[in-house]
Amino acid sequence: MTAATQDSAISPPARKPSRLARLRVDYAAIQENWRFFKKRAPSAAVAAVVKADAYGLGAVGAARALAQAGARTFFTATLAEAQIARRALGEGPQIFVLNGPSEADAAEYGEAKLIPVLNSLAQIKLWGGRGPAALHIDTGMNRLGIGPEELPHAAVALKGAGLSLLMSHLACSSDLKHAMNAVQLQRFKDAATLFPKAPLSLSATGGTLIGPDYHFDLVRVGIGLYGSGGLDADNPALAAAATLDAPILQVRDVEAGEAFGYGATFTAPKKMRTATVALGYADGYLRSLSGRGYGVLGGGKRPILGRISMDLIIIDVTGCAEAQPGAMVEFLGPNAPLDDIAALAGTASYEILTTLAGTVRKTGARA
Repeated sequence: MTAATQDSAISPPARKPSRLARLRVDYAAIQENWRFFKKRAPSAAVAAVVKADAYGLGAVGAARALAQAGARTFFTATLAEAQIARRALGEGPQIFVLNGPSEADAAEYGEAKLIPVLNSLAQIKLWGGRGPAALHIDTGMNRLGIGPEELPHAAVALKGAGLSLLMSHLACSSDLKHAMNAVQLQRFKDAATLFPKAPLSLSATGGTLIGPDYHFDLVRVGIGLYGSGGLDADNPALAAAATLDAPILQVRDVEAGEAFGYGATFTAPKKMRTATVALGYADGYLRSLSGRGYGVLGGGKRPILGRISMDLIIIDVTGCAEAQPGAMVEFLGPNAPLDDIAALAGTASYEILTTLAGTVRKTGARA
């Protein structure tokens, strides 16, 4: 028997995803959130960031829904993501690629009418004016972009090129009052004088929420479309674009003094009723929510007891008549807001969504 035959013999037949947890995507909510930011920045174009498969919620569906809502400009991180977006959207909308071109792929931009974001003098030289381009300048993030000492050289190299966009990125927009925001704003204005005809874009989600001084010609909204303001505190009430729920597998009564889960990290202080739910870190639900997160069932928050394991979570359902095997418990959604869950996990809302992306089965997407 050959190796290929052996692999075929032991491989299970193709089937639907076997994980029981599900992530329901509401593209109508994504449209609602786009309209929210359009109202916040009425003088600017509101571009949609659909990188990382629309933060895990499905780039094709999200891009099409956003185009229906009125979005005409889109951003991806990579060329491959942009090609997917172009096939989903057709020829009309602008699609920018944030990471910019490489020697291996520069020729492919023209085929799909994609616009590279040039982040370095080397990328400017590589691009060589072969088509429309954006320029990313670094105003304090020290990540990607043309540095202050390189700006005069970039201005000379791009003279007469007709930039589609001049952009930068705020480092501290999650704190609307952070002093760095004003510093970067002034640096951006100063740099823009070297490119007087280029449309300007400084802000992503957080920057859009700071106020009109940060809007310029275009804002680039990412996490805000998917249900989070991206702020450290006082996030706006956005529509829940994703709902994560999972079924109860077993309900049991536990006596006082009994311990729960791996490590016996929680002990029942009194007689309790608990439910074991088919959700764990194999589904992308972060282990850091152990003893801190909650599920929602019967209109109430049901605390997670003890450690989250690979496939299972234990929750307190004392006094909850709805807690029966098969009942679905919500762990993210309208009743368990994304920003709330991220704060309890000690992470960013971005990580919550993108961690769930590759594991939980998506279902019920609608626009």
